[in-house]
Amino acid sequence: MVSPVKNQVGYGILLTSFAYMLFTVHDATIKLLVVTIPVWQILFIRSLTILGGCLLVEGPSLVRKVSRSPIIKPMIVRSILLLVAWISYYSAARYLQLAEVTTLYYAAPIVGTILATIVLKEKVTLPRWMAVGVGFCGVIIASNPVGLTISWPVYLALQAAVLWASGMVLLRKTALHERSLIQMTVSNGLFTLMTGAMTFLHWKTPNLHEFILLCGTGILAGVAQFSLFEGMRQAPVSVLAPFEYSSLVWAFVLGYLIWSDIPPQNVFLGAILILSAGAIIIISERMRRRQPA
Repeated sequence: MVSPVKNQVGYGILLTSFAYMLFTVHDATIKLLVVTIPVWQILFIRSLTILGGCLLVEGPSLVRKVSRSPIIKPMIVRSILLLVAWISYYSAARYLQLAEVTTLYYAAPIVGTILATIVLKEKVTLPRWMAVGVGFCGVIIASNPVGLTISWPVYLALQAAVLWASGMVLLRKTALHERSLIQMTVSNGLFTLMTGAMTFLHWKTPNLHEFILLCGTGILAGVAQFSLFEGMRQAPVSVLAPFEYSSLVWAFVLGYLIWSDIPPQNVFLGAILILSAGAIIIISERMRRRQPA
């Protein structure tokens, strides 16, 4: 008989995979916007849109619930880590090739798996380590970074990976003790405050097309955050970490559909390895389900 806990793992994988797909569409939208709109303004309007959505769903009582949360401090720390991770990533992306910054950033699942064993005391099985390793090899092959040397942008990309992984571990820890809407309100409330000053200093009035894209970015990010937070409530970090690699496959698909980028052969080989990483987790977790409780 399949236990409820093992059913939750499958649900967590589904939600997390869906979240990373939406985050990829979100990143593609930002790529269209950054040509004319400052990054600070994009993050500000995106966070403000998500915050408004949370208030619309929960009502005025949301502010009271947030202020009374017993884990408000860990949520604030996690939010700061994620914001600095995003700023570091976007700053590195200005100077590095997409292949380079992608490969460096995707060290995050490996860091996350290591931190999960230390901070969350998760028991990471051999198939989970294999999935992380196979997925990272797929990223390297698909991205094909050549001539990468240590520099300030490289450091920023690695910093983004470590901070994102740390934020995901804290998210797993807080997700078990607080509702997703409360966590989203804390995160996006802080993001709105921390990006507000820079936004007004570099404000650029958007046209109708840009305004629609800005609102769409907020909606995409809001649904993605909710799916990710809920997914983290259902499954361990070491199980979900390899599925972060799936966003690279979606990135190549969207690159072809939007910008007509035709991936070379190494991209397809890397994509196969990335998908294999997910398959390793799914198959191993199914085999665990068949074992007696």
